[in-house]
Amino acid sequence: MTPLDPALYRDLVRRAIAEDLGAGDITTEAIVPNDVRARGVLLAKSSCVLAGLDIAREVFHQIDASTVFECQKSDGDACAAGETCGRVAGRAASLLAAERTALNFLQHMSGIATLTRRFVDASAGRVTILDTRKSVPTLRGLAKYAVRCGGGTNHRVGLHDGVLIKDNHIRVAGGIVEAVRRARTRRPGVPIEVETQSLTDVDDALQANADVIMLDNLSDTLVRHAIARIGGRARVEISGGITLERVPVLATFGADCVSVGALTHSAPAADLSLEFHTE
Repeated sequence: MTPLDPALYRDLVRRAIAEDLGAGDITTEAIVPNDVRARGVLLAKSSCVLAGLDIAREVFHQIDASTVFECQKSDGDACAAGETCGRVAGRAASLLAAERTALNFLQHMSGIATLTRRFVDASAGRVTILDTRKSVPTLRGLAKYAVRCGGGTNHRVGLHDGVLIKDNHIRVAGGIVEAVRRARTRRPGVPIEVETQSLTDVDDALQANADVIMLDNLSDTLVRHAIARIGGRARVEISGGITLERVPVLATFGADCVSVGALTHSAPAADLSLEFHTE
């Protein structure tokens, strides 16, 4: 897994620490002497796919640069319940101050990676699993990295790097054909994707020569009909109401990809913990 550019998370980590630490960890300051040292073990409490180890390391280092954070696993690795994923050592007060913020990043990102891996496994390699822009604001770069750790593929990062004509664009433009015409005039050479919600919409997208046709919130029967109607004249993305249970069936229909908003907006946090003991 190609590591994240630290520039994407250093300031996020700085702000997260400031949010949690404020004027200081008054509990630790009251009961833990500065000279006490400790070690900690990062444990998977249930099976998961890891993502965010470098961000966790950054949290410990920003709190105290002398802290040592060693990984027994890498981002993208599967961990069984009870397995050790990493170890940390340093001043006990520093470890305690960094613990929650480091785990918050790790649990959030590993949760996304874990859910993504489940969807990828359910697809059995027959269709590409895509994410969406449905992510916590300012954390999209981390979320999309976590999707990659889980074996998924990133859709566009933001509004700036892909043309996706959705239902509201279509209403404002007065129809699919006109919306595509305008987009192609302003952004020649950029692939154009159109969201469709009926077979009539699919016909309009084909008439407009859309490059990608998204079949949004259609029943399995309508998806089959739409893909047959498209007949390879455009790439096909299935979206809306995608569950793990539907993916094995959808993967047999001949679409190119399935996009799943739940990967980044509804993934449950992975169950990870840090357990400390003094040296």
